Amino acid sequence: MRKNIVAGNWKMNLNFEEGQKLTSEIVNMLKDENVKDVTVVLNPPFVHLHSVKKLIGDTPNLFLGSQNCSDKESGAYTGETSAGMLASFGAKFVIIGHSERREYFAESNQLLTEKTKQALANGLTPIFCCGEPLEIREAGTHEDYVKNQLTESLFGFTTEEMSKIVLAYEPIWAIGTGKTASSDQAQEMHAALRSHIASKFGEEIAGNLSILYGGSAKPDNAKELFSKPDVDGGLIGGASLKSRDFVEIVKSF
Repeated sequence: MRKNIVAGNWKMNLNFEEGQKLTSEIVNMLKDENVKDVTVVLNPPFVHLHSVKKLIGDTPNLFLGSQNCSDKESGAYTGETSAGMLASFGAKFVIIGHSERREYFAESNQLLTEKTKQALANGLTPIFCCGEPLEIREAGTHEDYVKNQLTESLFGFTTEEMSKIVLAYEPIWAIGTGKTASSDQAQEMHAALRSHIASKFGEEIAGNLSILYGGSAKPDNAKELFSKPDVDGGLIGGASLKSRDFVEIVKSF
């Protein structure tokens, strides 16, 4: 069954104390306000994983995730963190192919295939990101561009493997710019991605696939975005660093 998911991506923000405070506030709000029927994921930097996991405890529907993982299982890869290590910390999700990883660290579609394989092999749910920059959107080739990202990275997986993946659509031109894709633009792209997945893996897999919106969702626009039939939640950046804003987004379903 398709799940509603809100995942907070802290990016490279917050020291230890700040991370503890934010997590504690979110945990308490989710419990006090009896939030149901939404899977919530916190994706802090690696150094926060253990402490955030402890604070999450047995909070219903709240899970630990990571912002990245290595494409290798283990070995002499200084500075890398494997999917198996993340799983041993209690992580359940991992973000793969975020636009910043693609742009700043030159991560290719082929590399992201290998990262996704590692995540699945270790029982992690990949939140696989895709999306187009401004020049592609303005050229009108955005659907083909993003479909190609999925084709090159994910179409080699089995139907069973694809059923364990979550997608996140990132209109890159709307991340950190103050711009937001309209709810209709988001719906149009999400529907196109679901159709593309159906063309390879079938209608059942596509129909059960959660597709998150990852373009500057905030408390004041989340409800409208999440009301669209193919928008199943959000990958939240800046607003995930403010506990009240983040929980209000979670409550927008």
